[in-house]
Amino acid sequence: MKVIVGLGNPGKEYENTRHNVGFNVIDLLSQALSIPINKAKCKGLYGQGTRNGEKIFLLKPQTYMNKSGECVQEFIRYFNIPIQDVLVLVDDIDIDFTEIKIKAKGSAGTHNGLKSIIAMTGSQDFPRLKIGVGKKHPGEDLANFVLGRFPRDQQEEMGQCLDRAAEAGIAILDHGVAYGMNHFNGKAKELKS
Repeated sequence: MKVIVGLGNPGKEYENTRHNVGFNVIDLLSQALSIPINKAKCKGLYGQGTRNGEKIFLLKPQTYMNKSGECVQEFIRYFNIPIQDVLVLVDDIDIDFTEIKIKAKGSAGTHNGLKSIIAMTGSQDFPRLKIGVGKKHPGEDLANFVLGRFPRDQQEEMGQCLDRAAEAGIAILDHGVAYGMNHFNGKAKELKS
């Protein structure tokens, strides 16, 4: 069994904000894998399907970002899924805009959603796919930045990045984390050259 968790905040006011790119990629994966997100359990919304004969879950925690770990920990305990089989999709302000960075494990850095998952599960040993959402302006409040939406001139490029993140998620399901790192880390234009 594998779980792909997209981090974000529930509610209309948070739709399409920088902090919700994880939710957006889950929506793309739901379409691509024909796995509707139509069940509720463990403080999250999820869908269940199969790929390559393996059970797959797509999960959107509904606990708000800084309590994401409550949902993830309850979900993997309920379904008896090892933390190493959980791929977390998350926004990142510390990498370049539209860059994708896949890591097999590691610390939370500055991200409250990752901090919550690590605190609740007691482990850093889960893969994560980070999506660069840009950097705040000097003096700008970080919460206002991550809870803001992309300006119009960034929306097309971010849309392409989210499509690529969904492709990377599927590649990780099919071929593993190392394959995903080798084929998707970095910016799209750098990969094409």
